[in-house]
Amino acid sequence: MKRLAIVGMPNTGKSTFFNRLTGSSSRVGNWPGVTVELLSANIILGDDAVEVVDLPGIYDLHGFSEDEQIVRDFLENNRVDLVTIILNAAQLDHQLPLALQIIKLGINCTVMINMIDEADQLGIRIDAVALAQGLGCPVQLISARHGTGFNEARDTISTALTRKQALSLDALRDNLHADDEIVARADMLVSQCIATPSRLVRRMTERIDRVLLHPVLGLPLFFLAMFLVFQAVYTLGAPLQDAVAWILDMVKVQAIEPFAGQLPPAVYGFLVDGLYDGIGTVASFVPVIILFFFLMAIVEDSGYLARAAYLTDSLMARMGLDGRGFVMILMGFGCNVPALMGTRVMRSRALRWLSMLVIPFSLCSARLQVFVFITTALFTPGQAPVVLFFMYVASFASAFLTALVFGRRLKSDEPFVLELPPYRAPILRQVLLRGWHEISHFLRRASTFIVTGVVLVWILTHYPEGSTPGGTDTWAGMLGEWMKPALDPIGISAAMSVVLVFGFVAKEIVIGAMVAMTGLEGDALTGYLATQMDLVQAISFMLFILLYTPCLSTIATQLSESRSWKFAGISLGWSLTLAWLVSFTFYQSARLLGY
Repeated sequence: MKRLAIVGMPNTGKSTFFNRLTGSSSRVGNWPGVTVELLSANIILGDDAVEVVDLPGIYDLHGFSEDEQIVRDFLENNRVDLVTIILNAAQLDHQLPLALQIIKLGINCTVMINMIDEADQLGIRIDAVALAQGLGCPVQLISARHGTGFNEARDTISTALTRKQALSLDALRDNLHADDEIVARADMLVSQCIATPSRLVRRMTERIDRVLLHPVLGLPLFFLAMFLVFQAVYTLGAPLQDAVAWILDMVKVQAIEPFAGQLPPAVYGFLVDGLYDGIGTVASFVPVIILFFFLMAIVEDSGYLARAAYLTDSLMARMGLDGRGFVMILMGFGCNVPALMGTRVMRSRALRWLSMLVIPFSLCSARLQVFVFITTALFTPGQAPVVLFFMYVASFASAFLTALVFGRRLKSDEPFVLELPPYRAPILRQVLLRGWHEISHFLRRASTFIVTGVVLVWILTHYPEGSTPGGTDTWAGMLGEWMKPALDPIGISAAMSVVLVFGFVAKEIVIGAMVAMTGLEGDALTGYLATQMDLVQAISFMLFILLYTPCLSTIATQLSESRSWKFAGISLGWSLTLAWLVSFTFYQSARLLGY
């Protein structure tokens, strides 16, 4: 099988090109000599089976940043039959040096000049034939978003793959120092092959940016836009989640429960209450995550997400993060899992790990459901909104504190370089492909952990034999008694301690755990809660739920994205420690003040 590597600067449409070339067959994998996972896909081009690898966006091959080192390591340690270089048609003056740097290595190359539609709108004219002669390799003008010139691009790549031209590792090391010569050559090619207006005018983009990047109005407008996105996710996601639950219940009643008498009760309970309900837990995440990725892909594809990073960068820099970190925290308010997966845009390991430590403190929709239930049950209509607002404040404060504490050890020396693309109308096909890739990754990597966790919780709440399912005489109940000395100082009873075990798997299970433990619903369950906690204990309990540990799928995603058990363990330990300290401080202070 032949191997094609795709290289280009950030914001050149490299990922869009990869998605259009490979469709939805991409996967994430490890490579010799490379410290991170890279996206790849197997396709057929002409008569050849080709493995296409999407390398990180870089500015040159010197290897100063982690991205550039990854690309160098990949080219040095893996056989590559062809490198396809993606360039932005509107920025060839400063992107051609990268292409020349790669071509000078002696490797087999093709050049795809992308976003030709935007270049046409700006009045840029490119002589592709003359540029190909000057570069010494095939050049094709394309628009990956719209598919313009894409059939010709496939033919160009297919033909280039038939040429035998190997990469010289000596050339990779020795030819990276001729910067002045490369820049001079690029300038000459630009003057000979590209006609550019004296001023590139993006009237629509400039008019919109006057409002959206306003020093005063910019951030409030961004918060409003994100609020509308989250509202859409919740509004559209709720009926979809109900539909999934209805389908699962119908299958359970119609196709599974009739076999209840044919299996031993323990086996049936394990298969249905354990495995089947575990799969149902995974499935319940899917509608919200699909919607979230779909809407965020629209926001990102439009060019607005890059502007949000620009607006918040100075604030986040004081805590060791950058503007992208703030965007990921906001994503976490929908669901922590996609927000953690979104940190892939950060190639600095230190910056990415710091962001992944911070994101789990975002008050996700699952926690919100628990808080709305408790505040409605125990607080007056006037108190409930204040308590809920307090939880959001605690969420942000915990995230910022975590960034300050760990930012000293997880420092990133890589500067935050951001190019603001023009505003674009999202392409439905690209948005769907992007969303499908993220969803499939989630299902492959996180679902195993969730199902395993649900099965373990089922075992904890059903054994030893003869115990009452979900009762205090089960292993889970014994665990609650064992945790009592640690949780008494923060006002959490042994019964509520058992609920925390369920919350470790998924926060949505917390309410169901209360129902399972008590056999009560509605007003009866509300009355039971009133006997278990007063208002101070309720707030302490909610603070602990907010901070003590993210759900199992979040921990699984942290582990899969960081590829470090140590990191996942530190994150979990810090969450538990901070949760106890915050709840202890609040509870004991309130009691000292006489509440």
